[in-house]
Amino acid sequence: VPGNIGRAAELHRRYGRVAWARLFDPAIRLAEEGFEVNRWLAAALAQSNANWDNFPETRALFTIDGRIARRGDRIRNPQLAALLREVATRGPDAFYTGTTARTIVQSTTRSTTNPGDMTLADLSAYRAASRDPVCFQYRVYRICGMGPPSSGGTTVFAILGMLEGFDLRSMGPENPMSWHLLSEAMHLAYADRDAYLGDPDFVEVPTAGLLDERYLAERARLISPFVAANSYAPGNPPGASTRTRAPGSEVPSTSHFVAVDRGGNVASMTSTVEGIFGSQLVARGMVLNNELTDFSLEPERNGAPVANRVEPGKRPRSSMSPTIVYGPDGRVVLALGSAGGPRIIMHVAKTLIGVLDFGLPVDQAIALPNIYMAGDGEIIENNALGGQLAPQLARFGRPVITSDLSSKINAVQWNADGGGWIGAADPRSLGAVAVGGGVGALRPRLGPRGPTPPRPSSAGS
Repeated sequence: VPGNIGRAAELHRRYGRVAWARLFDPAIRLAEEGFEVNRWLAAALAQSNANWDNFPETRALFTIDGRIARRGDRIRNPQLAALLREVATRGPDAFYTGTTARTIVQSTTRSTTNPGDMTLADLSAYRAASRDPVCFQYRVYRICGMGPPSSGGTTVFAILGMLEGFDLRSMGPENPMSWHLLSEAMHLAYADRDAYLGDPDFVEVPTAGLLDERYLAERARLISPFVAANSYAPGNPPGASTRTRAPGSEVPSTSHFVAVDRGGNVASMTSTVEGIFGSQLVARGMVLNNELTDFSLEPERNGAPVANRVEPGKRPRSSMSPTIVYGPDGRVVLALGSAGGPRIIMHVAKTLIGVLDFGLPVDQAIALPNIYMAGDGEIIENNALGGQLAPQLARFGRPVITSDLSSKINAVQWNADGGGWIGAADPRSLGAVAVGGGVGALRPRLGPRGPTPPRPSSAGS
């Protein structure tokens, strides 16, 4: 069930100051007047078109003059504009009941490829779940992120917690040992992620145990600065009741933004339809998600239930990692997040280390090479520094390859030297920094820092 409208309505009810209907004006205008197809969308359309024989409505949405849209074409979506107008006027009920709900159910249940069994009752019963954030002390910083069923917060913080005993600042970003240590912490943290993370409404997630100081110190002792372990079993954190691992098949097609307003309020939001164009189905001009792939499709392994198995009413595990960092004085100094499927966690962890340990400005931290697991080996981004590090990393005893590792890390950082808020968009993507609704330079001043913010909250959808 699409959750973004329900989540937006709940957040607006709690914190919103602008009238609900006004929030939809820019999206309605884009849908009606259209937008220009950029190079990324043109490539995605060309790739997907070959698979759209069973999805004529989706193909029609992106067809112009009898052909699939190309770069520079303008796409208009009057169906989506009508949907958004109804939600703007009548609120979220216009999405989860009535015409839109019936169209979503028809699209999913009548699909000729893989029909589902969603019902009108599934949509009308949907409620956004409000959950407390996960917060963690790293050096002098308090960092808050999204808790389960997202695995982002706990896994990012576990990586940081295992690395806290190493002097990363002295090593610096060009030292291969820095990246070796990051890699080892990544493997150990992801092992715990696969074993324990799921929807806390259905399984006991040992969130506190995964971030327990003694437990992370125990896991850190498994890291050698000089050689790769090459075997990474989940640990036994306090409160854990199972150690059953079954990775999911999470795929990247995600968006992330960070925003700061004049009062210094900060929002970090990640949203996804899962694969490119989601399930390939549309309803009233809206692409429907393929979020089922975030579940582990094995219900049990070795006779024990898998934490992230499919169950009715359950929310799938994700890697979303919207993150806000507070300085020693309690004020926000950094907010970030990324797209990238299961790699999101590493994109965010790498950027945090770049800023908090290496002392880099956030745009330079974002530009550091991305790194991730590749079977029994390692994959590091094929940029200048990544190519330089790859053969040196291989000397730690693990195969290392270089390849494209795209990301969409977006962030804001407080410049204590008087520069105000600095915005940064990932150079690998088509993201941009905007001030007051217009696209600005890479380092605009976005507004005052504002008062010390209250304890953050998160709404999962």
